[in-house]
Amino acid sequence: MEMRPSLSRRSFLQRSAATGMALAAPMVLPGRVLGKGAPAPSDRIAMGVIGYGGRCAAILPHFMAFDDVACVAVSDCRANRLAAAKKAVDDHYGNQDCAVYRDFRDLLARPDVDAVLIATGDRWHTPHSVLAARAGKDIYCEKPVSLTIGESRAMVDAMSRYGAVYQAGHQRRSVGSYRFQAEVARNGMIGKVHTIICQVWEGPTVGFDKPRPVPEGFDYDMWLGPTPWHPFTNARVSGWNYFWDTGAGPIIGMGCHYTDLAQWALERDDTGPVEYEGTATWKLDAFSETPVTADCTCTYADGVKIVLRSSGLFADRYIRFVGTEGWVQVDDQTNAVTAEPESILSTRNISALGWAETGGHVRNWLDCIKSRGRPICHPESAHRATTICHAANIGLRLGRSLKWDPQTERFLGDDQANAMLVRAMRAPWCLM
Repeated sequence: MEMRPSLSRRSFLQRSAATGMALAAPMVLPGRVLGKGAPAPSDRIAMGVIGYGGRCAAILPHFMAFDDVACVAVSDCRANRLAAAKKAVDDHYGNQDCAVYRDFRDLLARPDVDAVLIATGDRWHTPHSVLAARAGKDIYCEKPVSLTIGESRAMVDAMSRYGAVYQAGHQRRSVGSYRFQAEVARNGMIGKVHTIICQVWEGPTVGFDKPRPVPEGFDYDMWLGPTPWHPFTNARVSGWNYFWDTGAGPIIGMGCHYTDLAQWALERDDTGPVEYEGTATWKLDAFSETPVTADCTCTYADGVKIVLRSSGLFADRYIRFVGTEGWVQVDDQTNAVTAEPESILSTRNISALGWAETGGHVRNWLDCIKSRGRPICHPESAHRATTICHAANIGLRLGRSLKWDPQTERFLGDDQANAMLVRAMRAPWCLM
């Protein structure tokens, strides 16, 4: 049965605090620190959490730091993670009130939950988002927002159909250093931008592991979700990002952050490159499947290029905008901003808070839940940024260049590539 939003709750949200779509500064202090007092319980956004791994443990405190949020429920298919999630929430609020659900559908069925944080693996991002929107929830979903291009297009359509306020976890749009970089590129301070270099790390490989019994307290069938069934192995579960059925390696896991920034700075959130060409290396005797290194050039119709590179160390990641009169770069590890000419850097003070500061991005989403406005990283923008990485990976897997039509969202003259735009989902899961 399809769940519908609570009209009284939605009516409140539509009438409350006219904060619009303005993006809050990355450092946001709770109202109690400013002496304003906590909002009444009826004025809080009741939030649920789906998936509690390392990423969720890192960002959930940014949500609970706001007095107008109440995390009331958590869900995970692993008993130990579910217990850890409940402890984190209960410790924060000083009570034992957080409800727990092994099946996320039970959490979504609660009419008092207004919004959800989705922090599961890539294979679940789109199905969870669509089901949450269908249940009348607003959504903050970690990246990448889909496992395929077709999935994220379905996500965009579903958010529009159900009227959900959706924020993708491309939080760098809300971080000072990257906002400064986008302003420099957008305002012609380095001349006309012609290349954006996106440097991510070399993909690791996963060694073979024998099938073994599923650990007690782990609903492995739910963990697999819509992906094909495989015997349980520790290697496949812990290294899920390096198997095509569940992930796609650092080209998309990190690359989508940078393609998102490129699209945003170039003001191309509704389009994308038209040609993809690149090379990759693979460890053919590995258990894992994704590339070890890669270098892919993604070219827009006007000749501007995004260069996606996967090589080197994790600490070496950066994004650089190159123009006819200079360049500007942000190093992800250190948040250092460098530029040529250096005089560009004197135009603005850069906050020391780097990519891990999620508070401003969360605040933007919360304000948009209240105003029913469009968040800074809305569904279409997230889909387009993710599409660039998926298309690059498809070209690398096929070993050839590809031409892409951003309007029809099809590869030109390549049936094999188009067949990789979607994947069948394991029953009973679907996006309809």
